[in-house]
Amino acid sequence: QVQLVESGGGLVQIGGSLRLSCAASGRTLNRYIMGWFRQAPGKEREFVAAIRVSASTTYYADSVKGRFTISRDNAKNTVYLQMTSLKSEDTAVYYCATANGGTVLSQWQLRTSYDYWGQGTQVTVSS
Repeated sequence: QVQLVESGGGLVQIGGSLRLSCAASGRTLNRYIMGWFRQAPGKEREFVAAIRVSASTTYYADSVKGRFTISRDNAKNTVYLQMTSLKSEDTAVYYCATANGGTVLSQWQLRTSYDYWGQGTQVTVSS
């Protein structure tokens, strides 16, 4: 059974940084796409970033490009999301998810491409 566990969320000031982690069990990440999504109150869950773990190919939403970095540690079967220059609009619950390794890049931002999800971790950016 696949299990994804996010951690690292919290309260941070505008302009600050956080690093989220997503630890996986039951699935070897280097065969899959790993994605980060977020959902703010009253809004739909939106794509943030994704990585093809085997090749380190990455893809970002325009809203986070240049501020967020997705990476992986194959030995730990863990994917990270380094978030810098945080803005109030980055406040949300952040989820990691995994998709089949054959998923084409153009579909990485679609929620329906992902079959397993974590429980989420809250990120609050405040002044």
